Amino acid sequence: MKYYNEGIETLSRSQLENLQGELLKKMVAYVYERVPFYRAKMDATKVKPADIKSIRDIVKLPFTEKTDLRDNYPFGMFAVSQNEVVRVHASSGTTGKLTVVGYTKSDIDMWAEAAARSLTMAGVTAESTVHIAYGYGMFTGGLGVHYGAEKIGARVVPASSGNTARQLQLLKDFEATTLCCTPSYAAYLAESLKSNGYDIKDFKLKSGVFGAEPWTEAMRGHIQKSLNLRAFDIYGLSEITGPGVSMECEFQNGLHVWEDLFYPEILDAELNPVPGGTQGELVFTTLAKEAIPLIRYRTRDLCTLDTSACKCGRTHARMGKLLGRTDDMLIIRGVNLFPSQIEAALLAQGYVSPNYHLLVSRVDNTDVLEVQVELSDGMFSDEVKKLEKLRADIIKKIFSVTGLNVLVRFFNPGSLPRSEGKAARVTDTRKI
Repeated sequence: MKYYNEGIETLSRSQLENLQGELLKKMVAYVYERVPFYRAKMDATKVKPADIKSIRDIVKLPFTEKTDLRDNYPFGMFAVSQNEVVRVHASSGTTGKLTVVGYTKSDIDMWAEAAARSLTMAGVTAESTVHIAYGYGMFTGGLGVHYGAEKIGARVVPASSGNTARQLQLLKDFEATTLCCTPSYAAYLAESLKSNGYDIKDFKLKSGVFGAEPWTEAMRGHIQKSLNLRAFDIYGLSEITGPGVSMECEFQNGLHVWEDLFYPEILDAELNPVPGGTQGELVFTTLAKEAIPLIRYRTRDLCTLDTSACKCGRTHARMGKLLGRTDDMLIIRGVNLFPSQIEAALLAQGYVSPNYHLLVSRVDNTDVLEVQVELSDGMFSDEVKKLEKLRADIIKKIFSVTGLNVLVRFFNPGSLPRSEGKAARVTDTRKI
């Protein structure tokens, strides 16, 4: 099965834009009538639903921020009554207030459709066994992929996160063909094979669907080699729907956004559109959601967008791999830095594991970045000359990528903390 929904996935660009225009007109009228927040925003900028005549008119509409969801906690952004909501998810925040999202029955069906299209691109069929090690519960990861796999007709193993020894047992005994989890946890599972008495030949994995955190091509290569599978990038965020907003096809040249459901824009720092292929902030408008539709939602994720033809035949635009989030960006001695840049530099060297941590501090009014990284099993910590050469090579590589001089501290294999969900890569002790 090459496509899950060929008719929609291969629409011409003009057909897709016409469909988006019709959906946007309906969505703007819908939120203006049902959501006081949007009515007030549009009235303040003197925009009426009748002003939206095509998808190109989206630039007339106001933006939505995550703080808007928290300011309207819990249900102020909802467009339907609570008796129409069949599920609620929420994510925690630094302010103490949750970001709450809800779904009608139609929203759940739409989400499953998006996830089914996405998983199909990773080779999932009705004959597949899909092992889901994303967290279930208020986090959208587990249930989002779950419903998509079931819609395809695959056998689902809802393992959730945690208990690595049990995860490996289930992967082997239930003969999983697709693994779904964060890339950092996939790397941890691979690392844990030997200590739990397994060999990669014990497993029947063919593909992995990894998301919920930025990861590099170097990490992809490490996971593919260590788990003997093909690793695919999936993207989603709970405010828009959850995993399945976009996904890589077999050519892995960007993540196809399901543009009939979620309209993407890439904007510069002044929130103006940028030319295709230019990096900027990803902004989404939901075109089919009922419970909590969002207009021009600022994701804070940084990537590119490509609408050129893909060899797979799908016409929906492709997101470039995420560099990171604007709120993940570190500013060190005036230099903008993302953890993914350090990850790429580390894994390019070899002799180190994909598990690392960044410690940022301030000494004598100067920012200091310490890169803490584990040695691989093949590098012995008592070989001083080799260690010093490796340290110098890593420092040089990071400088070439970022322009920053850093400290590098080695740790023995297995000594840095592991994560069974999203990896916590940074500790910043500066008082900024």
